[in-house]
Amino acid sequence: MARKSAAQRRLVVSIHDVSPAFVAPIDLLAERIDAILGGPKFAMLVVPDHWGAARLDRAPAFERRLRAWSDAGVEMFLHGWFHRDASDHRNAATALKARYMTAGEGEFLGLDAAEAEHRMRAGRDMVEQAIGRSVAGFIAPAWLYGPGAHAALKACDFALAEDHFRVWQPATGAIVSRGPVVTWASRTRARTASSLAVAAAARVMPDWMPTMRVAVHPGDVTKESLLTSIDRTLRTLAERRTVSRYADLVADQMSAAPIERIAA
Repeated sequence: MARKSAAQRRLVVSIHDVSPAFVAPIDLLAERIDAILGGPKFAMLVVPDHWGAARLDRAPAFERRLRAWSDAGVEMFLHGWFHRDASDHRNAATALKARYMTAGEGEFLGLDAAEAEHRMRAGRDMVEQAIGRSVAGFIAPAWLYGPGAHAALKACDFALAEDHFRVWQPATGAIVSRGPVVTWASRTRARTASSLAVAAAARVMPDWMPTMRVAVHPGDVTKESLLTSIDRTLRTLAERRTVSRYADLVADQMSAAPIERIAA
């Protein structure tokens, strides 16, 4: 396989859990990323009412801040409704995902289609009212989707969705990018150490992967080791890749053939 040039290799960066609950951490992350990438070339994943205690439509100052970021070119995604997972998971495999892959924040893993669609539509309305334009898509909290969430994605006609390993268009199932997300964890020492090791590996791995996605969270600002790792990772990858938006992945997919599709 021919090695892609730097112009053909993309770096896509996102800030998760954007909410009035995390004003200071979000500002800090946005400023650092903006400085490293040379502008607001990143995405924000907005939670309309984080854990039922931080409604976006009751925080006008934060709404204005979101609109300013959006006007500057930051892509805005809907990121659940509450972010918190309150489902009663009866399926053993789903229960294991809910317990071990996230700290009770996989909101859309256990929802049925009707409830998932209700939250998606209400959340989209709230975020779009704040930013004054359409959201770029929907990304489930903790990147976890159940069957109900997948059905609701199609019903709501979101342009894009993303999980741990791919970005796709829900309406057609067309996959616009493959590959894992580089992210960090602050909950425990073990998780922090593991995420630092993964990020270090990502910085030195061969550039065979067309797209690298990097995601940061408000909790990352609580540990200097994580901030240092984030800075190093972004600088290293940005030197070897074209800093891009999710919209660029769609353009790449439209020019490629054949189109790969997600399984129904």
